[in-house]
Amino acid sequence: MSENNGHDETNEEITPGSPEFEKMVFKLSQGVNAENLSVLNYNGNELHEIQEGVYTQPVYITDDFNLFFLVTKLIGEDWIVAFAHATIENNNEITDFSEALPTGVGLNMLGEKSPEDANNVLQYFNTLVEANRGEWRLIQ
Repeated sequence: MSENNGHDETNEEITPGSPEFEKMVFKLSQGVNAENLSVLNYNGNELHEIQEGVYTQPVYITDDFNLFFLVTKLIGEDWIVAFAHATIENNNEITDFSEALPTGVGLNMLGEKSPEDANNVLQYFNTLVEANRGEWRLIQ
């Protein structure tokens, strides 16, 4: 019985929205390439290479908050789907990106702004997991 309780507590700790979830990153099974680029599209948006080996696409944009996927090798040779904020000028010109935010941090931030959009992004990641295209990892 105590083993099951321990397992349940672990699951609760990594629930989206929790502080523990901020230590989660989403690792792709393989790097971004021409063959899988379109598979990684989210909500009708495509990944765009902004510099060699660094891809981005919009996830959520409002006047006061934005979040973009940032896909690159962030941990050794592992391709990670992280998040970043963009500096947007003249309503549509992206001039800069913030430092990468761990996947869990970005999702929790989005959940505070728009729980529905955060759930959609979580479903996107779940679809990638089901297709063996990625997995959640706890960073230490």
